[in-house]
Amino acid sequence: MIDAGRLRHRVLLQSCTGAVDDYGDPLYSDDEQWTTEAAVWAAIDPVSGREFYAAEQAQSSVSHKIRLRYRQGVSAAWRVLYGSRVFRILSVIDWEERHESLLLMAQEIEA
Repeated sequence: MIDAGRLRHRVLLQSCTGAVDDYGDPLYSDDEQWTTEAAVWAAIDPVSGREFYAAEQAQSSVSHKIRLRYRQGVSAAWRVLYGSRVFRILSVIDWEERHESLLLMAQEIEA
């Protein structure tokens, strides 16, 4: 079970509804291309140096772990908006396959 006290960041989960680049990736810099799917409470934790080194083996760009209550439909094609900060979702993990919480491995997009 997830500790509700850790979910102290109000974030927006957004899906891309517009243009993509030549590789099919959404244009993260164009805010008009994104639609808010939900506003949820989440815990945002930077990846520690040790975790970053381990994550670098598989996905070198993971910079943050974002945990939230389970929500069906969240995908790696979405992004997380926290204030003026934007996080690209790299993977969505149903923690312990219990449908209680999601762990999003994310990369912060520099503005």
